[in-house]
Parts: sequence; C-alpha cells; structure tokens
Amino acid sequence: MYRKKYLLACISLLWAAQVPAQQVGAQVWQQYNCASCHGDDALSAQSPEYPVLAGQHADYLEQTLLAYQRGQKQEVGGANVRKNPVMGAMAANLSTVEIKQVSQWLASLPSPLSHSR
Repeated sequence: MYRKKYLLACISLLWAAQVPAQQVGAQVWQQYNCASCHGDDALSAQSPEYPVLAGQHADYLEQTLLAYQRGQKQEVGGANVRKNPVMGAMAANLSTVEIKQVSQWLASLPSPLSHSR
C-alpha cells in the first residue's frame, strides 16, 4: 500500500514539473519572437520555406537547434551542423535548458504532425 502511494506521489510530482516547463517554453517562444517567422501557432509560417514546428518531435527540434548553434560557432568536423544566418543567430542566444523547454512545448501543440502513440 505504501509503495503504491509513493509511486503515485512521484508520478504526480513529475507531471507537475512538466507544466511549468511547457509554460517556460511558451515564454521562450515569445521572448525570441519566433512567431515572426513560424506563426503564432507554430503552424502558419510566414513563408512556405519555414517549417511547421507545432507537433514536431521534441528530440528532433532540440537537436536541430543545437545544430544551428554549432553552425553559428563555425564548428567543423561534426555531421550535425546547420548553417543559416537567421536561425544560427537565434539559436546562439538560447541556453540548453531553453532549447529543451521550447522543444517540449512545441511538441505538445496540436498539429497535423501530431500522432498518438
């Protein structure tokens, strides 16, 4: 009985920790004005060249932002480097925690990319 209550308490704490992280992700989105290119809902980009970010996998978004950071730093020798002057400059300002939070928030948004597991 005690074990079940402990497990339930741990799950509740983990769930509660996710809510603020997603709120922070939305704040990062607003702070860096990501909507100016990708749209307020992360679905309606200003140009067809800009990707839909809502509903995309969080790990993919996180790795992509890190690749833009590496490209901005002119790192060489790695396979995962992306060079784009706009995205590189934006990603360079993000901490790894902010990248994780905004990626998780974007992944939680409804989108045609979303699917049930």
